[in-house]
Amino acid sequence: MNFLAFFTSADTTHVAAESAQHAAAAGEHHGEMSVSEMFKHLFEHVQDSRELELPFIGHVPLPQFAPIEIGGVSLDLSITKHVVFLWFSAALLILLMVLAARANRKNRVPTGWGNLVEVFVKFIRDEIVVPNMGEAGLKYMPYLLTTFFYILIMNLFGLVPWGSSATGNVSVTAGLAIVAFIMIQFSAIRAQGLGHYLAHLTGGVPVFLWPIMIPIEILGLFTKPFALCIRLFANMTGGHLVIVSLFGLIFLFKSYLIGAVTTSFVVAINFLELFVAFLQAYVFTMLTSIFMGLGIQAGHAPHDEHAEHSH
Repeated sequence: MNFLAFFTSADTTHVAAESAQHAAAAGEHHGEMSVSEMFKHLFEHVQDSRELELPFIGHVPLPQFAPIEIGGVSLDLSITKHVVFLWFSAALLILLMVLAARANRKNRVPTGWGNLVEVFVKFIRDEIVVPNMGEAGLKYMPYLLTTFFYILIMNLFGLVPWGSSATGNVSVTAGLAIVAFIMIQFSAIRAQGLGHYLAHLTGGVPVFLWPIMIPIEILGLFTKPFALCIRLFANMTGGHLVIVSLFGLIFLFKSYLIGAVTTSFVVAINFLELFVAFLQAYVFTMLTSIFMGLGIQAGHAPHDEHAEHSH
């Protein structure tokens, strides 16, 4: 794929074109758009919204619902742009994996799309799951594979025209982190047993230190998913903000030279964003498997020590 083809297929081209149209319209009707208004309009493209931008149709408002009051807390369950791409990513993931499964079922030697999916599956199994979790981690492969491909698809949607990356929303990454937290604790309890799992919260220190150690250990349980949440959100948002900021420089300086230089940087950053989309899906899956592996290995440690003493 050449630079021009990639650049014209990226969402940033649509952002720049639409921003230029808004600038021209503002100049015709209300005078020249201020720099602050231009940057505000550009940054709207990396934020969540209550409407979709569709080709040849324009802005389509999404269904809105009245907030629900639960215990004095107001919950807005209205559909937003990120929610739509969250659902679309899930539907696309199911479709692609079903197609890969059917293709591999027909062909003993995978080819085409089925072969590509198998490459990723084997990589996650041999380079992530087994090294970090051992053979006991193979039973958690469906969850880890779903996590990897789901995050990857959501990341890639931010690089297509009129698309949006749902992982650029902290609520989405928080949801993924909560599921990871549940799986981390579940795998640890399953491997260690509830009694041993609760006992590890004391850190093996004397009883009089438990009031200090137990809160620290409990806090440590939540710092892991919190780090997963913020890392994915920050990395996926940061790249888009850099691209938008670079486009803003074109309107700020109004120079062909600055425009050419800025466009070159944007093309390079788009390629970097493509790499980051894969990298962040890998990092999230890798760290989740490491955290799960720590709990699983802690459950196997007493058995290993007993076996050594028996010899």
